Amino acid sequence: MQQESNSTRVPIKHFRTAALLSFAVATAYAQPGPVQMTLSGTAAASTISLRPGAPTSEYQLAGSGTLGKFDLRVVSVSIPSPQPPSTCSGPTKVYGAAVGGGGVFRFDNGDLLQVNLTGGSDCIDFAVGRALCIRVFQITGGTGRFDTASGNITLTMVVTPAVGDASNTPVLFTVTANIAGDVPRAGSQQGQQ
Repeated sequence: MQQESNSTRVPIKHFRTAALLSFAVATAYAQPGPVQMTLSGTAAASTISLRPGAPTSEYQLAGSGTLGKFDLRVVSVSIPSPQPPSTCSGPTKVYGAAVGGGGVFRFDNGDLLQVNLTGGSDCIDFAVGRALCIRVFQITGGTGRFDTASGNITLTMVVTPAVGDASNTPVLFTVTANIAGDVPRAGSQQGQQ
């Protein structure tokens, strides 16, 4: 009978400890955590109709942050609001309420994160020629590390006219923005920065 050397034999309690430690690390990565992301891009009227009689806006954005580099496509519809949001007041401002929409994040590693609009506001300031647009989203899942994701994020955008049509009505806008909220962190280092 061959004898095992003590140097190659690992007690079962070490395997249990390693397994528990691995589980704890995986659980920590899966917990929701605060995220900060910055992004920029463009906005324009969309051919998608989310609500009859109300124009849909489409945002093509790219950025990076807590969850890695990503592209974001958002569609949303706003209607005039009877009450201004707390972030909007003054005689040269027009305001609205975001009432429908959603979006999809696509991360560099191919993971997708889907969001559904739950609220938001628009504050157009004609005196300075820009708008503050806020979109609040609920995370509805995704693929890869976001397969069972849930949480809430807020997209805050400054939108400025960039290109006008023949009558000088703006048709293409620049967007600078940030996202804050709670999103489950990635289960691996891939895609994180």
